Amino acid sequence: MTNPSPSELEVAQLIVETLNLEDIQAEEIESQMPLFRDGLGLDSIDALELSLGIKQRYGIQLKADDENITAIFSSLASLTKFIQDNR
Repeated sequence: MTNPSPSELEVAQLIVETLNLEDIQAEEIESQMPLFRDGLGLDSIDALELSLGIKQRYGIQLKADDENITAIFSSLASLTKFIQDNR
């Protein structure tokens, strides 16, 4: 179990707020927890909503046809790194 860094916690809070997750707190999302399927349980609609939230907050455009999209959304840590690298 890895606790999120301050940057990861900021992105986790964005996930919780954007997707209106009522059953989980940002602090409960672990750095390496998968965001989809067996992890946080997000689906493709959640990915679209989250992409919009990232664009609104950080001005970063995520495209569905990006060859790295699966890796970017694989965990809180990878999503946070993508945001930091593209700010």
